[in-house]
Amino acid sequence: MRDVNSLPGLHSVSTMFSAKKRAIPGVHRSVYLDLFMLGKEKERILKEDERQCRLMETNKKRLEAIGLEINKLQGAQTAIKADADSGFSKHTLTQKEGIKKEWKTMSLNY
Repeated sequence: MRDVNSLPGLHSVSTMFSAKKRAIPGVHRSVYLDLFMLGKEKERILKEDERQCRLMETNKKRLEAIGLEINKLQGAQTAIKADADSGFSKHTLTQKEGIKKEWKTMSLNY
């Protein structure tokens, strides 16, 4: 199933240099200009790679935190099941069952 992340976006657009298209005819090529453009392309790709590495690190940390939270919740769920199986009441008493609950009150002195 395709989602938004699998669609081509701005990062997949080829530049004029990577497509090897130039406004100057091929006969009048300048080595200096080619070196300059290759350097700029290299800088752009290195920056993109750095950004992706930071994003991957952030994603890994978040996945670890989610895994710990899942384990903690599963542990709490098994503890609740163990308490229920050991003879404790499976439900709390409510007003429907005939027990009146008292309101918690506190005085407000201004």
